[in-house]
Amino acid sequence: MNENIMKGKTVVVTGASSGIGLETSLGLAKLGARVVMVARDKKRGQDGVDYVVSKSGSKSVDLMLADFSALKNVRKLAADIRKKYKKIDVLINNAGGVFGKRSLTADGFEWTFGVNHLAPFLLTNLLLPVLKKSGKARVVTVASMAHIMGRINFDDLMSEKKYADMTAYAQSKLSNILFASELARRLKGSKVTSNSLHPGVVHTRFANSGGVLSNFFYSVFGFLMSTPEKGAKTSIYAASSPELEGVTGKYLSDCRITTPAPQALDEVAAKKLWEISEKLVKLKN
Repeated sequence: MNENIMKGKTVVVTGASSGIGLETSLGLAKLGARVVMVARDKKRGQDGVDYVVSKSGSKSVDLMLADFSALKNVRKLAADIRKKYKKIDVLINNAGGVFGKRSLTADGFEWTFGVNHLAPFLLTNLLLPVLKKSGKARVVTVASMAHIMGRINFDDLMSEKKYADMTAYAQSKLSNILFASELARRLKGSKVTSNSLHPGVVHTRFANSGGVLSNFFYSVFGFLMSTPEKGAKTSIYAASSPELEGVTGKYLSDCRITTPAPQALDEVAAKKLWEISEKLVKLKN
């Protein structure tokens, strides 16, 4: 790939201080992009920026802070980005995780659904004006193969009746794909594309707060997992490849367009989830 293929482009990467987000930031910096790394913790975020700068040789790496467990932080982040950057060429919704015990965000949402779905849903919508200014912009949402096990429980989105960490995670990752596809439909006629992807089964820090099931999975099958460097390849491809110019509403795995599980193709569910999400985050207020 052309080393300067992203020169002159600005990319926002959430969850950028470690794992896939960190390696995605590095890969795009190497391709010439100005990378805006979004992190929750200032020290870890700065360490991430220093790592990307030292490995890529690029000085066009910025840090912004936001804890996605509070929507006020997401709104502030969006406002700060809109104020500082005239255009955003790529938004990579990468931040996320899994929580072992049912916990609530500052806004009263189940943590996994709130952080993995509602936060990027709100951020993307708030950044659409600046994405549209960029012309051929891209929204890339990092989902997971775990969506295969997921279903959208519209009667219990916040897992109040029953909670299991991997069930909540699978629902959130299915939500990511439905969101990305519905966004593509709603952006029809614009030059902004929206795609989702599975990065591979990657050994990262994201499940550190997971429960017994997710910790067991990682301890037993960790040796089979890919590295964050390899896991970032599909995100980098989705953000930069000329082959994907104008391609929208697709799901990628291993740097190829593929077909997700049947429930991820449900346009009725996607529309319903969008409308509910709009109300939950008070998007129109």
